[in-house]
Amino acid sequence: ILFIVFLFIGRLAYLQLFTDRYTLNAFNTSIKQEIVYPNRGDILDRNGKLLVSNTYSYELDVIPGKVFDKKTREFINGFDRNKFSKMIGISDSQFDSIMNKIVNAKDYKKLSPYPFIKNISRENFARMQEQLYLYPAFSIIKRPERKYMVNSAGNILGYINEAGPAYIKTDSTYYQPGDLVGIAGVEKSYEKDLRGIKGVKNWIVDRTMNVVGPYKNGEYDRPVKSGKTVNLTIDFRLQELAEQMLKNKRGAIVALDPSSGEILALASGPTINPNDYLNSKLRNALINDSISKPTFDRALQGTYPPGSTFKMVTALAALQMGTMTEKTTYVCKHGFRYGRMHIGCHCGLYYAPQGLEHAIGKSCNNFFSETYRDIVRKDPNDYSVGMNQWAAIMNSFGLGKFMGTDLPVGSKGLIPTAEFYDTRFGEGVWNPYRIIFNGMGQGDINTTPLQMANFVAVIANKGYFYTPHIVRQIDGKSIKDSTYTVKKNTLVDSKHFDIIHRGMRNVFTMGTGRSFETSAFVQLGKTGTSQNSHGQDHSLFVLFAPADKPKIAIAAIVENGGWGTTYAGPMASLIAELYVTDTIKRPHLVERMKNGNLQGEYRRQWIDYLKRKGLYIEPVKKDSLVSKIDSLKFKKDSTKRKNEPKQIATRN
Repeated sequence: ILFIVFLFIGRLAYLQLFTDRYTLNAFNTSIKQEIVYPNRGDILDRNGKLLVSNTYSYELDVIPGKVFDKKTREFINGFDRNKFSKMIGISDSQFDSIMNKIVNAKDYKKLSPYPFIKNISRENFARMQEQLYLYPAFSIIKRPERKYMVNSAGNILGYINEAGPAYIKTDSTYYQPGDLVGIAGVEKSYEKDLRGIKGVKNWIVDRTMNVVGPYKNGEYDRPVKSGKTVNLTIDFRLQELAEQMLKNKRGAIVALDPSSGEILALASGPTINPNDYLNSKLRNALINDSISKPTFDRALQGTYPPGSTFKMVTALAALQMGTMTEKTTYVCKHGFRYGRMHIGCHCGLYYAPQGLEHAIGKSCNNFFSETYRDIVRKDPNDYSVGMNQWAAIMNSFGLGKFMGTDLPVGSKGLIPTAEFYDTRFGEGVWNPYRIIFNGMGQGDINTTPLQMANFVAVIANKGYFYTPHIVRQIDGKSIKDSTYTVKKNTLVDSKHFDIIHRGMRNVFTMGTGRSFETSAFVQLGKTGTSQNSHGQDHSLFVLFAPADKPKIAIAAIVENGGWGTTYAGPMASLIAELYVTDTIKRPHLVERMKNGNLQGEYRRQWIDYLKRKGLYIEPVKKDSLVSKIDSLKFKKDSTKRKNEPKQIATRN
């Protein structure tokens, strides 16, 4: 009796643990599940313009466990590889290569479908469909594929690609090998809304996998559900104009609605045509470009010294901390001087008292250096008191920390604290003069263009902001997430902002912004020129408009663009004009921005970098190369004439 019992146990163990014969038989002669892939959700801009939709591609899938035994390395059930390969138009070696890649994949599952051939043409699909019933392990799947309706906003929209093993693990109940998922941009951050819900159809099949009929009249089928439609906050008109102006340049333009935190434009240069994502070679070229770095979103990830655009925030901190009042004046002596230190200035009002409004309009370096010095030495016995209070105010503006946007990438920049300098210089060693450049937005301060646009929105709102976000509606319903709908108050009282507004207006009436002032609306702004040790200075500008009821806040930066009025200022003003007036009345200025080309400067910087690394090889000039070749040719001909005079004479 014991022998028979152990015999049964051993046989059952073998059947269940060491062979898949009966598993395959049951699978082959009962039910076949067909996955129906949903359409991915459309993406539209704030005005309903369709940006991304869907088309379809055909894919040949295989259940490898019904074709190939990984253990014995043999084909199952007399599978004719040669005949099948000819039918689908590949060689035997190609078949083996694809199958080996599948069965050797990490987390391989023999009864799960794997993509065998992708992007099958309609003609090949029709030809395969006629004979595919002879190969029940294979099936053709119709997959939705992205179709971009525009040639801009590639950095915002992102792209989809095949899910890797790590991605599949994040939601193994939904994703399977071959599934397309969001890899960057909105496609990634709103993947669960856009992907939809897969449908399932259950069919009764015979042992040759021919469909007999639906299983229990479809009682256990699951209907497919398309992805949700996502409306972005982006105004595509602004996005397109911003990207056109950034052509042949590096930098970013960010525009926000101060009243809601909605991102109206988020342009990063070099710009990306989203259609290039559909071609794997072009996509890989974009990703692997380590020089221009087009996939590095400068609007969200790029960190820059904000330069003089930061001076308003310095003043607001001083007003709030009580180290300065609206009547405080400083005397500029052609710049800030302390011992041998001299910071130059071009404000034009020297050796006379100067107030805050004038200092903002004329961008006086001395005024804001002295302002920052007084902030840090608020407590003369402990500089960390003023330093940390200033840093807390900066943090309340969203500076020096992650913004918490609904986009998949970002940077927090840098706002230094007392602890930061204790670590760098040593506790009790540093003083206001060692870090004086912070007051002008240089020194150790780094911000992203998005953060710059956000602090301009704070100034426009007189003390508060909404977290910037890129999605406005999902399936026609406005977003309800409190992260984006609840007002964030800064640590600066609203009473301190009026004088800042007047100073920003002076930029256009008496300061650096006069060259692109317009009568169409009242704009308030501030230029910035951020020093750069590797080439020309960066061009920066921040702006909000109209003055009475701000609708838009903008930050623009053009790397190595020179003065703030050269590129960034006109670009920001034109974006504001299009949004506020629905038209452009300065076409000549638009053309000048579009035609600006800084590729020569970028190439020079790249050559300088290679020289510093010892990697640069001087190119041979064309004329010298031709002369060298001619010289060698002459010597060769002379030798021939000397050695073969008779032959030469005969030829002549």
